[in-house]
Amino acid sequence: MMDLQGVILSIIIGTLAAIVYSLRILVLLERRIAAIDLNIEKITRKIEVEEFKIEAEERSIEKKLSSRSRKRKK
Repeated sequence: MMDLQGVILSIIIGTLAAIVYSLRILVLLERRIAAIDLNIEKITRKIEVEEFKIEAEERSIEKKLSSRSRKRKK
């Protein structure tokens, strides 16, 4: 009877160890995902700044073109 209890106890302890190990892996993965998320946010901000620069340059070019076309019409 003691052998059966020892086997059951070993199974329970092994299962708990596997759960703890799995939680450790999940925490490590969560940290990696958080780091990736931060990098994506940084890249997105840089793209946004570049997009605003491009839009401003586009507006200035359109203004120059529209002022040239007005001068030609007169």
